Amino acid sequence: MNPVSWIAVILVIIGGLNWGLIGFFNYNLVAAIFGAMSGLTRVIYALVGLSALYMVFWKFSMAGDKGE
Repeated sequence: MNPVSWIAVILVIIGGLNWGLIGFFNYNLVAAIFGAMSGLTRVIYALVGLSALYMVFWKFSMAGDKGE
């Protein structure tokens, strides 16, 4: 796996954990660390979203390889 894929996986995991905290405990860890909707918080949310899109396309490209 290339470095971009690793970064995307890590960001998707962080996003998933943050959404779990929001759903179960109404606690937004990203906003608590970087400020509610500060510029840095928005950048992190955007990167997590882009990582999720990357993972979707990466998954479909891996499914098309089938060992080739």
